[in-house]
Amino acid sequence: MSALGRRTAPPAISWLMKTALSRPKLISLAAGFTDNATLPTKISRQLLNEILLSPKTGRPALQYGISAGENTLRELTATHLQKLDGGHDRAHSPERVLITGGSQQLLYMTLEALCDEGDIVLVEDPTYFVFLSILQSRNIKARGVKLEPDGVDLTHLEKILTQLQKSGELRRVKALYLVTYFQNPTGATTSLTKKHAVLKLLKKFERAAGHPLYFIEDAAYRELRFDHGEDVPTALTLPGARERVIYAGTYSKPFATGVRVGFGILPEPVYTTVLRIKGNHDFGTANLLQHLLARALATKLYDRHVAIIRKNYARKARLMQLALAKHFPANVEIWEAGGGLYFWARLPKEISTGMKSKVFQAALKADVLYVPGEICYADDSTRAKPDCEMRISFGSANEENIREGIKRLGVVLKKFV
Repeated sequence: MSALGRRTAPPAISWLMKTALSRPKLISLAAGFTDNATLPTKISRQLLNEILLSPKTGRPALQYGISAGENTLRELTATHLQKLDGGHDRAHSPERVLITGGSQQLLYMTLEALCDEGDIVLVEDPTYFVFLSILQSRNIKARGVKLEPDGVDLTHLEKILTQLQKSGELRRVKALYLVTYFQNPTGATTSLTKKHAVLKLLKKFERAAGHPLYFIEDAAYRELRFDHGEDVPTALTLPGARERVIYAGTYSKPFATGVRVGFGILPEPVYTTVLRIKGNHDFGTANLLQHLLARALATKLYDRHVAIIRKNYARKARLMQLALAKHFPANVEIWEAGGGLYFWARLPKEISTGMKSKVFQAALKADVLYVPGEICYADDSTRAKPDCEMRISFGSANEENIREGIKRLGVVLKKFV
């Protein structure tokens, strides 16, 4: 095997998904599956029938496409994002849109384009653990930046950048990666004020770094808002964003995870480099699925579906919130969700929740599964990795399993807390 092949560890997500699927009695509150009952089977059947009814529309959909993505979908994606951002058009050009096999592929190709082995990417502490797996596989170092309810701790971010400058390591820093909406795993949303401050901080340290410092904005959960607060515009709307923001979006979470279509808006020269890499990956995302999504967006059936799942997730989140209040020990801190798929629970520091912990093993024995918080933290030698937290998902569980799963987990926690 190559060095990368020997180095790549088994992704934690694979074990969690396999465990959930192989044990029928297990209630999984772990893997971030979306709600099965609201998957758009009827809409998809209708749209696919319309596409395939005529050779004029069916043949192009069943033929190869181009690496950048189907042009109509790129245009509709730019328009859709511009609408979400309140009409801002500073950086929503279809020419900068790249359609990918889920946002996961975009993140992987972006790191391929930007990073050599030994380079550094700054991440939230905690962050999306599958992104950490990509870093590990490609031998890219991570530095964790403290996370607050409205985004990263700006003082800590500046402190880390200053330390890296003094140590001579700033030249190896390539990007800051943030999950900015209903963050996986905590549910936190980054305010526009903090996005602006992040861009300014990165720009401040660019001369010392000797190259651009990019802001990777992962907005996978953006459209899953179910609280009544105002939507936060993307970093793309800010001054200087056109040259420095790499935006990762997806249709998997708001439409159907099985479709596996994502998109990015990238600056040059990153766009051209990632496009060339994609040509080596697959020379184009599945064309039929792109035509399906383009038609869903054009007919507004996509918007109607998103409205339905928002209401559904709001109900399920409220149900989980009530169950947590009823069954969890009072001294467990809960980060409440205003969107997305997750709650974040923090136990007293002396209680371990990791995969080898007594809590995790007891939960498995009780047939309930959560994501240990430890896997959401980067391997960062400058701080001890927290091991007293858990991510709990209401995404795929039905209402009965949410009630019963939280009840089982509460019984387990009360033995230790």
